[in-house]
Amino acid sequence: MSRMLLFPGQGVQSVGMGRDLAEGLPECRALFDRAGGILGFDLLKLCTEGPIEELTKSCHTQPAIFTVSVAAQTALAHFAGGALPAAGAAGHSLGEWAALHVAGVVSFDDAVGVLKARGQYMQEACEATPGGMLTVIGLPLEQVKAVAAASGLEVANLNSPVQTVLSGPADRLADGEAAAKAAGAKRALRLAVAGAFHSSLMQPAADRLAERLREVEFRPPAFPVWSNVTGQPHTDPETIRRRMVEQVVTGVRWTDGYAGMVAAGMTAAFECGPGTVLAGLGKRMAPEVPVRGIFDLAGAREAATLFAGP
Repeated sequence: MSRMLLFPGQGVQSVGMGRDLAEGLPECRALFDRAGGILGFDLLKLCTEGPIEELTKSCHTQPAIFTVSVAAQTALAHFAGGALPAAGAAGHSLGEWAALHVAGVVSFDDAVGVLKARGQYMQEACEATPGGMLTVIGLPLEQVKAVAAASGLEVANLNSPVQTVLSGPADRLADGEAAAKAAGAKRALRLAVAGAFHSSLMQPAADRLAERLREVEFRPPAFPVWSNVTGQPHTDPETIRRRMVEQVVTGVRWTDGYAGMVAAGMTAAFECGPGTVLAGLGKRMAPEVPVRGIFDLAGAREAATLFAGP
């Protein structure tokens, strides 16, 4: 069995996330304590008690989701006997940092510090130029591209063959919504996000992130990690460094990456972190590949029996 790990992105946060993991395993609690020391506030308290308004701020939610995701993977490793012979990993947007960490590319401490900064940079870019995102469901990509071009938006996330997310200025979202519906989309829904992520409006954040990443050591991945930017496995450390800057302003090629994982022999996937968004996308793209969500101890314990199987 070829087992691969998946890590979710921003938007899956909820008050209470990580509580069961931190209370049940000392090694998971240690991750929250360590992250809190780097961030300068009690991360576990924010995750478990909120308020949601503070948890949702990009500078908080990015390191928070990362830490919960790594804690979920740590719990899976604990119940699997301490070793995770993963054949590969991928993360959606923010989640790519968790995938890189578990593959040994970046340290936990570096990732937490980077994500605090990344979240702050993106938050400030959102405040400088109001923007938003629009999910279009039920249209093929070429039609969605036409909708984007006609309405002044950009293609941000290729989530599945029938689900694409557009991003751009706040005053163009209504045009995009109307154009998508006129083209025959089943649904066109505005996302509850702070700004136009994965678009050119995030260029100021990308420029600042490039400077910040000069301080971070990147190492070769211990196993393949699929890139959001290319939809292909990452290669050398310096290319990864560049890709993680580009990722802020370019579309997430999740459809291509997931197809690549399936083509590479993925027979089971484990979504480590809050929510089951990636499991839902995976079931629609490759229903023959089971995807297990791991966000608490019970899920980690059950998944470990499958991960350790033949």
